[in-house]
Amino acid sequence: MQTVIFHALVLSFSLILPLGVQNVFIFNQGAVSPQYRRVLPVVATAAFCDMLLIGLAVTGVSLIILVHDWVRISLLLVGAVFLTVMGISMWRSRPQSADQHRHQLPVRRQIVFALSVSLLNPHAILDTVGVIGTNSLQYTGMDKIAFAAICMLVSAIWFASLAFAGRQVGKLDGSGAFLGVLNKLSALMMWGIAAYMVYGLTS
Repeated sequence: MQTVIFHALVLSFSLILPLGVQNVFIFNQGAVSPQYRRVLPVVATAAFCDMLLIGLAVTGVSLIILVHDWVRISLLLVGAVFLTVMGISMWRSRPQSADQHRHQLPVRRQIVFALSVSLLNPHAILDTVGVIGTNSLQYTGMDKIAFAAICMLVSAIWFASLAFAGRQVGKLDGSGAFLGVLNKLSALMMWGIAAYMVYGLTS
């Protein structure tokens, strides 16, 4: 069981640590939130989506994606369009200074955006369903349950920590300059990933 737990910890951390759309959105929402509790709907939604994807992965849905190429192509197409639109929105956003009232997204829009970056992000889906699902095939019974549970727990803790870190940065960024730069870099990253997805469809 210790080997299973170690495997799940290393694998899930390696997948979730790289800077991605989901991580950037959660960090950004933490930074613009006037209180940490106000960003909890984003954290809870992202964690739930990861739990759902991991649960589907370890029960065999990953095989569908790996076997049927049209599913992968559809995910890449939807993801490229989604990231392009998100990048435009992020580029145009203008963070306010601490002297002004920073407007956080309403709870409903927070949840919708969190669902979007979690479930319409093909990288997150392919990583979660493809990598975690494939790695879980070597386990059965309680070992498989423990493997999935650890991966889910890591996601939830990471998202909560990321939002908290964003909140601390937001408090220190009195002028809003850092958030402005972060938004621009996030937009460029989204467009870059979208371009890479399109390239993957033509190669």
